[in-house]
Amino acid sequence: LAAGAAATLLPFVWLVRSALMRDAQMFVSPPQWIPDPFQWSNFTEALTAQPFGRYFLNTVVIAVISVVGTVLTCSIAAFSFSRLRWRGRNLVFAVLLSSVMLPYAVTLIPTFVMWQELGALNTIVPLTVPSWFAGAGGGVLNVFLLRQFFLTIPYELDEAAYIDGASPWRVFWMVVMPLSKPAIVVVTIFTFIGTWNDFLGPLLYLNDEEKYTLSI
Repeated sequence: LAAGAAATLLPFVWLVRSALMRDAQMFVSPPQWIPDPFQWSNFTEALTAQPFGRYFLNTVVIAVISVVGTVLTCSIAAFSFSRLRWRGRNLVFAVLLSSVMLPYAVTLIPTFVMWQELGALNTIVPLTVPSWFAGAGGGVLNVFLLRQFFLTIPYELDEAAYIDGASPWRVFWMVVMPLSKPAIVVVTIFTFIGTWNDFLGPLLYLNDEEKYTLSI
């Protein structure tokens, strides 16, 4: 176990020693394992080489807006597909799921042209607005996940609320959402990580360095 742990930790050790070395020391042969001298200034120089504080704030703003929009609209759509009865519900849901089969590359150029025509390039609009339309921006899987979870909640709870005079909106907010916290947390985490790590979106739509995200 100790030998396996040592082998597993070797890349981490290499990372730490390289972070504390000058560039010329990193690739000498044979490898130099102990920095001489320790370049602690590497960390401050890395953080001041670019305005990472601004990039961090930009990323947080985009991630928060996307998370709120995704959780809100996807949960509303999932509630409609799972708890409300309306004509063509299953057909619409099937069409929605079929959109998953469209590769991102197929819709990339038309989407870019659309935002260009709307004058939204070099803004956070293309990176945040799609999350406020359930099913857009990769939200189809979130709708599916929430719908499947909502179906596990006994419908008798909805009926009891309707008998007491509750509207569908009140059932959604007061009955279904409080009982769906695990699924909502999962969607929140997945959306936040996906938005935080998104590289292609900011690369396509942001031109001003002041608006860059950390991934760029």
